[in-house]
Amino acid sequence: MKLGLIADTHDNVPAVVKAVDVFNREAVDRVLHAGDYVSPFSLKPFTSLKCNFSGVWGNNDGDRLAVQNMAGGKISGSPSVMDLKGKRVLIGHYFETLDALVASGVYSLIVYGHTHRSEVRREGRTLVVNPGECGGWLYGKSTIAVCDLETLDAEIIVL
Repeated sequence: MKLGLIADTHDNVPAVVKAVDVFNREAVDRVLHAGDYVSPFSLKPFTSLKCNFSGVWGNNDGDRLAVQNMAGGKISGSPSVMDLKGKRVLIGHYFETLDALVASGVYSLIVYGHTHRSEVRREGRTLVVNPGECGGWLYGKSTIAVCDLETLDAEIIVL
């Protein structure tokens, strides 16, 4: 199973459009958003995805009712746990206890955002991925990630 990972879009609609194009071109099976959409209009490009979409809330998300409506009800509280193809996946906007969660060995994949810095690291049997900031507002580089859930490999992609 191939996952598209994205976070911190922060209303940068042109960057979201590019991300959706990459996810469709890469034929990902599902896109996970680690929060900070900000406004409802920034979710409109996700309607062009050729796969399922789900996400969690970030700390900068404004009108949650309108954002949730635009997302078709596919945004849940942060953190959220899901089982995908026999792998336990934890997605959240930020984790104060990230190192402890990784050390627990409970999760095959942990996805987070908030720092706006991309990261891919493996510790034990856990892959940790921060796709960085799709919005590109803080560090000037728009990034996303694609993850192979079977091999637990991930790649950061600069848009």
